[in-house]
Amino acid sequence: MPDIAYTIHGAPSARPPLLLTHGFGASQAMWGPNLAALSSERQVLTWDLPGHGASTGAGAGEPSHDGCIEEMLELLDRLGAGRAVIGGMSLGGYLSLLFCARHPERVAALLLVDTGPGFRDDAAREAWNSWVGGLADDLDARGLDALRSGPETQAAEHAGGAATLAVAARAILTQRDGEAFASLGSVAVPTLIVVGADDDRFLAAAEAMARRIPGARKVILEKAGHAANMDQPAAFDHAVGEFLEGL
Repeated sequence: MPDIAYTIHGAPSARPPLLLTHGFGASQAMWGPNLAALSSERQVLTWDLPGHGASTGAGAGEPSHDGCIEEMLELLDRLGAGRAVIGGMSLGGYLSLLFCARHPERVAALLLVDTGPGFRDDAAREAWNSWVGGLADDLDARGLDALRSGPETQAAEHAGGAATLAVAARAILTQRDGEAFASLGSVAVPTLIVVGADDDRFLAAAEAMARRIPGARKVILEKAGHAANMDQPAAFDHAVGEFLEGL
């Protein structure tokens, strides 16, 4: 297993803690603008995915969806948390859905930020994976300049450089099946979906999740893009804080 970097924010509380997972090419630094508000009444754990930030690759093997889910379980165990609010942005949101599908007993609520549930259509999944392969090749060829420019990637410092990100792209940004999409109708916990009004690529995905997850609430943040929590931190903190208070 890789050496995983993580940080615990805030003091222990009777409230369920919040586990936050960043998107591809970002790191736990992307949650910086929100931590003061989110950790004021509960513990928040942020972490770096394998090959990202200060986390290493996968040691003797490649990172994987299964490996990431196991790491999330271990992080909750380190907090001593039987259940937690599981949240993530982009790739982190996709992994949060997978975690909920496989370990619903550990999930108190879901927070899905600028993310999607993957694809149920094989052709669409193949097109996505073709794009991911091109991104990985570009990372190998051009280094970190291949990453999309956004506040979440600009805030990240990757100890392994572009090489570990290329491995992570092929291993965990690539989608294997429609498990996450198929799980939407069985989500049985309160769910908040947050998406930036300018995040064109994920507006439809947010709507698809809102229609299929029972009782889900969707919030669109104006003047925000793919990293809505960084583009509009005050509005994001308000929406998430209100959601958490209602649990």
